[in-house]
Amino acid sequence: MTEAHQDAAPPPGTSALRADCGDCFALCCVALPFSASADFAVDKPAGRPCGNLRDDFRCGIHTRLRDGGFPGCTVYDCFGAGQKVSRVTFAGRSWRSAPGSAWQMFDVFPVMRQLHELLWYLTAALALPPARPVHPAARALRDEIEAVTLRDAEELLGTDVAALRGRTGELLLRASALARAGAGPGRGKNRRGADLLGAGLAGADLHGADLRGACLIAADLRGADLRLADLLGADLRDTDLSGADLTGSIFLTQPQLQQARGDAATRLPSGLHRPAHWIA
Repeated sequence: MTEAHQDAAPPPGTSALRADCGDCFALCCVALPFSASADFAVDKPAGRPCGNLRDDFRCGIHTRLRDGGFPGCTVYDCFGAGQKVSRVTFAGRSWRSAPGSAWQMFDVFPVMRQLHELLWYLTAALALPPARPVHPAARALRDEIEAVTLRDAEELLGTDVAALRGRTGELLLRASALARAGAGPGRGKNRRGADLLGAGLAGADLHGADLRGACLIAADLRGADLRLADLLGADLRDTDLSGADLTGSIFLTQPQLQQARGDAATRLPSGLHRPAHWIA
């Protein structure tokens, strides 16, 4: 469903936590609903295959999703949950070959997606050298969640994802604080959850800033210094990152970049690639 991800190596340990559409039964194109909007050209209820889905589980307009009225598809990433449900939980049985289990598969998919997202963030925390004090706890929780992802469908549907998310969030906060301390004294502004909709922040010094959960929709961040900034959950829809320096930014995901705007001068963290529509 997403644009090609092979342009850059993924962060250490996250290769299995990125969508591999060729090894999935197009679960995001069937299980999830969407409404006609700027992101999707038509309405589609949960459980109904998208009209662009071919018999081989591939998208018929994959190379022109944005021009075809489906830009929302290009910013979605299941963090590898699709292939895990398709190949592990349901052992290679598709919703087409085993229609009796289709709805269970569709219900498991969003649960697995949340679990894989937590695994991605924990793995990213383990890649932060300054966060070594929390690495043992992060590694233990990552292993615990990985074990949960290997349970059968019924057990997965009974998972208390909220509890796991809460525990993960606490560890990520500690990891972020340790990593951002490297920005130096007097840096690291706290803008967590801030409403910065359309804000004029061109050239802003946000080195080491806490922008977790901030609303940055359509904000002007051209040339801004976002090194070591915590961008976990920040809303970057239509945010202008042209010329911005995102080197070492914390917990930034590829889907967030897909939602934003940028250019050839935007400096990205290792493991994330420049979205195709930026280059176009």
